[in-house]
Amino acid sequence: MSAPVIEVSGLVKRYGEIEAVRGIDLRVEAGEIFGFLGPNGAGKSTTISILCTLLRPTGGAARVAGVDVMQDPSLVRSRIGLVFQDPSLDGQLTGRENLEFHAYLYGISAQLRRERIDHALAMVELTDRAGSPVLTYSGGMRRRLEIARGILHYPQVLFLDEPTLGLDPQTRRHIWAYLHEVRKREHITIFMTTHYMDEAEFCDRIAIIDAGRIVALGTPQELKSMVGGDVVTVVTADAAGAADQVRRVFDVPTSVVEGEVRIEVKDSASFMPRLFTDLSLPISSVSSRSPSLDDVFLKLTGKAIREDGGGGGGNREMMRQMGRIWNRR
Repeated sequence: MSAPVIEVSGLVKRYGEIEAVRGIDLRVEAGEIFGFLGPNGAGKSTTISILCTLLRPTGGAARVAGVDVMQDPSLVRSRIGLVFQDPSLDGQLTGRENLEFHAYLYGISAQLRRERIDHALAMVELTDRAGSPVLTYSGGMRRRLEIARGILHYPQVLFLDEPTLGLDPQTRRHIWAYLHEVRKREHITIFMTTHYMDEAEFCDRIAIIDAGRIVALGTPQELKSMVGGDVVTVVTADAAGAADQVRRVFDVPTSVVEGEVRIEVKDSASFMPRLFTDLSLPISSVSSRSPSLDDVFLKLTGKAIREDGGGGGGNREMMRQMGRIWNRR
């Protein structure tokens, strides 16, 4: 078996008495799209900051692209790309000028610079807007340019923090088409966070982190099998009362999410008719479906990913700090 492109062992990060990361073990293979999911405050941003050499761990070890993050952080940075959650382009510069500046920082020779920039712009379909100021770009165009910048120096690993946050569904699909093309053509490993569960389905494997620990790791299908059976959703005027009755009468995993009762059962076809005969509360509607990654997230962390909001103010502030450090490299 080849060496992993990311290897984490017993990783710990403490801030005084607060233990943000509690002994994480992680292995990401070359060429994978690896998803990292968790509620706000779970340790996602702290872990990524350590892997990107922007924080030093309290304990444990981490290697990225074959390099120890503590022993040679500069070499790690030269081998990775990073697309921040918040915009980090210079709006006054053109798209090409943003890429030229990045290429200069990474020491790409003038001879190679134009070739790589032309290639990156073509890949994200921005060649015709390369001479326009970035402030005239749409949100989707800016994300595409940031991805082009992230791969310009041919990194072994591309870190993406909420790569399509706030974009419309069509633009999100286009961004993912570019990411798959990037992985295929440049043989890049992608390590990403997202709160869009449909995006998480694109990952080869996913790690769910909660309270500083990895609570589940596997392919999307393996994770969904942890829920098992079907998910039945009940809409009623008294969701809390209905959930209590369901637990008491049927003894099945039950929760209230966004005012609806969510129930895990092995066979929804035989279970759903019993709801109407055995519950005393009126039911407005009932539906069933196969388990989703949303259900896995809820089962393991006790909250829906939508409640998490895709990165709170603390995460955004950390990423802004990371951006300032990174751009001073």
